[in-house]
Amino acid sequence: MKKKFMTSLLCIAMTATMLTGCGGTDSGNQAEPASESVSDTDADAEKGADEVADTVSETVDVNSDIKATVFWYDESDVYLSSVRTALNQELDALGIQYDNQFAANNQSTQLDQIKTAIAGGSNLLIVNVVTSGAPDTAEDIISVAGDIPVIFFNRAIGTDGDDVTVLTDHANACFIGTDAPEAGHMQGKMVGEYLIANYDDVDINGDGVITYALMKGDEANIEAIYRTQYGVEDANAVLTGEGKSELKYFDDNNSDHYQVDTDGAWSAKAAKEYMNTNLVAYNESNGNMIELVICNNDGMAEGVVAALQDKGYNKDGGHVVPVFGVDATENAKALIADGAMTGTVKQDAEGMAAAIAQSVQGISQGKAPADALAALNDSRFSISSDCGSKLFVAYAPYTGE
Repeated sequence: MKKKFMTSLLCIAMTATMLTGCGGTDSGNQAEPASESVSDTDADAEKGADEVADTVSETVDVNSDIKATVFWYDESDVYLSSVRTALNQELDALGIQYDNQFAANNQSTQLDQIKTAIAGGSNLLIVNVVTSGAPDTAEDIISVAGDIPVIFFNRAIGTDGDDVTVLTDHANACFIGTDAPEAGHMQGKMVGEYLIANYDDVDINGDGVITYALMKGDEANIEAIYRTQYGVEDANAVLTGEGKSELKYFDDNNSDHYQVDTDGAWSAKAAKEYMNTNLVAYNESNGNMIELVICNNDGMAEGVVAALQDKGYNKDGGHVVPVFGVDATENAKALIADGAMTGTVKQDAEGMAAAIAQSVQGISQGKAPADALAALNDSRFSISSDCGSKLFVAYAPYTGE
């Protein structure tokens, strides 16, 4: 049975290389950009999960010889822990054998784990790469995998089209993630619109300029790069469009205009330490208080809020320094409900898990990865316009309303 399954995959991969490919063709299933309210997004997620359950209950034809291994860059990432919980449930419902492996943010460890899993009989690899945006890393993994299908997810495998080249060259691989710039654009627009509506309250010293701090999750991560860029650029576009001054970074000596988690962990701990240090010199008493904080993820936003609350801000009816994140984790949503955090961008953990699981289902039925993606029919998903082997899960703004 297993030999027959792998042989069919080889044939499909050869056919897909000739017929599918990536590059300028849209494979269909193109969803409209995410613009619905969060309540609508949550409802869609619940509906999507119900549809998956209904499909499974109708006795899905899943190859019983599938043995999948899911490789996570780290176990502590809050957003990915939500994806993992949802994905475990999805794979359990499908009756897929699977195992989870954690690389502790070490790419060499992850590659060794992949080799060990293959030696142990794994015949489907689901990989959240440690080194994001590096096509050489993806190539190394595909080379080790040989003819075994690889689903990369969440963390980009290339930048500036490098990922398309990787996927074009290897019909046994696909990518499921998000359109990296989208979160930055949404966050920037959200920040700008909030400031226009609340400008005088945010501008503590009344000088007509909002000073900001920015917490970057990882220096090389493509999502962090775009969120850092567009979270500010798009906010400035809204501000200047309404006749306001652009944002001003709080520290003139920092030419990067951000503070990065040097461990690449996007952690609350790093952000809290940065913010505690910032507030020693940049505060109301000195007339140079940081008036806004933009964070690449909700974990870092939580750390910033904790530091502000230690100084009496963002709680108990005191002054609120607006803090924005990305992910819409449960902790962030609770902080927003309490008025301690201002907004975030929902990264759909359940949608990510559903897309992966449904692709696993398609591959288990003999489809090539690109064909498995093309067969998905869900308003949360869209095939990339530049590659039929790349699927995006939509973002949505979240302010608790």
